[in-house]
Amino acid sequence: MPSVFSRIIAGEIPSHRILENDEFLAFLDIRPVRPGHTLVVPKQEIDYFFDLDDALLSRVLLFAKPITRAIRQVTGAERIGAVVAGFDVPHAHLHLIPADTMADLDFSRATAASAEELSQMAAKIREALGSL
Repeated sequence: MPSVFSRIIAGEIPSHRILENDEFLAFLDIRPVRPGHTLVVPKQEIDYFFDLDDALLSRVLLFAKPITRAIRQVTGAERIGAVVAGFDVPHAHLHLIPADTMADLDFSRATAASAEELSQMAAKIREALGSL
């Protein structure tokens, strides 16, 4: 059975997409820890992030790099935390979370965002990506 992320990649489940190429998709988390919280997933369905082959693992970070710059520009966060947890969905993914302190990376603070909030944030991040 495909993971929820595979279904998002296939377009079966709507998402607020930030950036996509042949290998990866970045989209907003619907329960962000902080506004701008983005997930980066490989299109290849691999359960555990560190089971990605070395080349794919390297490319996922290179794919994420400009996204972190755009999120930082839009949110004004001091840093973008990159978190690999992998317990929620059995599909490798990287959380990009705007953070000013370590407390900003606390997943217990995640709350559902409205479709309108997500849509507006996605548009801002995509616009920032276009200006980098």
